[in-house]
Amino acid sequence: MRSVFDANVLVSALLSAQSIPRRALDFALERGEVLLSLDVLAELSGVLGRKQIRLYVDDEDARRFMAALAREADWVEVISHIEACRDPKDNKYLELAVSGHADYLVTGDSDLLILTPFQGIVILTPRAFLADRSL
Repeated sequence: MRSVFDANVLVSALLSAQSIPRRALDFALERGEVLLSLDVLAELSGVLGRKQIRLYVDDEDARRFMAALAREADWVEVISHIEACRDPKDNKYLELAVSGHADYLVTGDSDLLILTPFQGIVILTPRAFLADRSL
């Protein structure tokens, strides 16, 4: 099982160890591979650097989370160029998923969710990802 997680789901996973996004991430790491690209890690870093996120996560926790994710993830060189999402900034997740032969893209973003399935990739919320019996 190969999965891509968007930055907002990853931030939610960091903010609460008992949250559904965290359970989905842990499940994906235990049962398969989480795919990561430089573009996705850069977006995650940017989101974690936002002032409103800094109220809940300090620099050290953010660095540890990103380092652990980078260590555990399967790094993918993105070779696909995709322009399918109505929010062009989200195309990076589709590109990663296609380039990495992902089975799942886990997101809460309606701009991505509306595209499911995308080139055989199932796009799900974290809750639906956990509930999917085909996993």
